[in-house]
Amino acid sequence: NIHVQVTEALLREVFQSAGSVDGCKLIRKEKSSYGFVDYYERGSAALAILTLNRKQIFGQPIRVNWAYASGQREDTTADHFHIFVGDLSPEVTDSALFAFFSAYSPNCSDARVMWDQKTGRSRGYGFVSFRNQQDAQSAINDLNGQWLGNRQIRCNWATKGANSGEDQLTSDSKSIADVNNNFTENAKQKSNEDAPENNPLYRTVYVGNLAHEVTQDVLHRFFHALGAGAIEEVRVQHGKGFGFVKYSNHAETALAIQTGNGRILGGKPVKCSWGNKPTPPGTTSAPLPPPAAPGHPAAADLMAYQRAIAMSKMASTQALMQAQHLRQAAMGMGVGASQAMYDGTFQNVGASQQQQQQLMYY
Repeated sequence: NIHVQVTEALLREVFQSAGSVDGCKLIRKEKSSYGFVDYYERGSAALAILTLNRKQIFGQPIRVNWAYASGQREDTTADHFHIFVGDLSPEVTDSALFAFFSAYSPNCSDARVMWDQKTGRSRGYGFVSFRNQQDAQSAINDLNGQWLGNRQIRCNWATKGANSGEDQLTSDSKSIADVNNNFTENAKQKSNEDAPENNPLYRTVYVGNLAHEVTQDVLHRFFHALGAGAIEEVRVQHGKGFGFVKYSNHAETALAIQTGNGRILGGKPVKCSWGNKPTPPGTTSAPLPPPAAPGHPAAADLMAYQRAIAMSKMASTQALMQAQHLRQAAMGMGVGASQAMYDGTFQNVGASQQQQQQLMYY
């Protein structure tokens, strides 16, 4: 669904926002064209599907999906581990679900959204397959409650156990329906007034998937650039890959989560969601000052530097005045007396002359 005015160079430029492009091919049609974009890294392709699907170019929303050759889709019927993903947004497709999980783990082998055959709409849940059990378990632990589209997804094993096999997805439709009903009930409970998205006491953003080099200052600059609101606190758990950013109110926090989730920081897409603890009622704190730009000194460092320069100028002026007094004193005495003062052998001098002797020696 590419607009006819889009050129191959423009298409390449648009998709370079997700990563380094290896190749780009545009196939032109009369009403709308299509194309293929090759990336050097699989993660870049997954990010492109998440961020560029439905992006409007010349007022026409493009559709972005994985390019499959006939029979290319991996067989997940044996030796694969499947997890259930519930509370999906209506706009989440198979490709968007796969892009989300494959960006987390390269061992993600397949993802499918369950559709209602009568209405053609998503049933709000799907299944994701992994090549090993450890990655499937890590995805359940780390991605449960994360944002995909406009909702926080719910992740669990497709069945009560962690056994592999496609037959677990289809052999007992009642089991799947029961799991779906459980997640639906959980979703209803989470949508009440105590849920973070509806509770004004939640003002903290959880930021996950942070690169090792991301510091507190770097994270502060990242969220300040989003312009979501006044930031009161920034914390980074060094070596653990996550941190927290607290805003002055609930609405600003929600905006920061929506605008910051999936953005690249330190070469990795950050994961933004609600913090798990509300701010105690009545807690207020002053907003943090704007962060210093990279490579620029802080205000306190700059003032200290200016004070040092001023003190240096004062010391230079005093040294110059002492030198002038010394020269005047030397001009008022004979050469022999000056030499005696320098040698320390001139004894018959007054208190003022002794001071001049010290100045001359200095």
